[in-house]
Amino acid sequence: MKKARAVVLTVALTAALGAAWIAKKIVSAPREVERVEKTVGATDVLVAAADINLGDTVSAADLRWQQWPVEGVTPGLITKDADPDAPNTFSGAVARAPFIRGEPIKAQKLIKISEGGVMAAILPAGMQAISTPIREETSAGGFILPNDRVDVLLSHKARVGNREEPVSEAILRNVRVLAIGQMLENKDGEKVVVGKTATLELTPRQAEVLALAQSIGEISLALRSLADAGPGNGEPTAKLGDANSGSVKFLKYGLPSRTYGVN
Repeated sequence: MKKARAVVLTVALTAALGAAWIAKKIVSAPREVERVEKTVGATDVLVAAADINLGDTVSAADLRWQQWPVEGVTPGLITKDADPDAPNTFSGAVARAPFIRGEPIKAQKLIKISEGGVMAAILPAGMQAISTPIREETSAGGFILPNDRVDVLLSHKARVGNREEPVSEAILRNVRVLAIGQMLENKDGEKVVVGKTATLELTPRQAEVLALAQSIGEISLALRSLADAGPGNGEPTAKLGDANSGSVKFLKYGLPSRTYGVN
């Protein structure tokens, strides 16, 4: 009887030790954690995928969807739920204001070319757009592009005594190019694109100065370096004329003359 009890106790002890070992293995084994990424209370909002400058033509690649807190969605933002095809819808539109990367897109800041008024839409308040004829040799060899900044030079002949002498002066400095009008021409049997006009962003007085300068002589554009072409480096200044008298002075037959009407 004692022998049988000893056997039972031995078996029970062995089973208990085995169960404890198995439990220890289970507890110490690393657990596999399933990670699920989910943002609660968010929606997709259309944002700029890259920096967009004033006057840039927007493509679908410039726009992307980004999750945005629902409580942060204000009127004017474009959501994927409301317009899932928005990137294609706004492809080809022109930016009426600059966007930085990640900034939400607003329809009010974009204008479609088919709607017209693109140039008027991108002009800042108080500025005007005026065009001037250009040639390859008077526009930095054709390297001037929209949004570049240029100096406007006037070249003409002035009579001094019994002879005429060529005169050149910078009449406007650091002005922004809005557009370059292009035409197709045949050159050595090949069609090439050349600029015929440059449209500049000017104040009303600068526009009048440029209009008068066009009647006096030939206009040339000098391309400014990016290092000193920013608007923060000084406002464009009209040098032709007398700001106090509201007139433009030039030489005619050796004598100083004055044309009024420039404010």
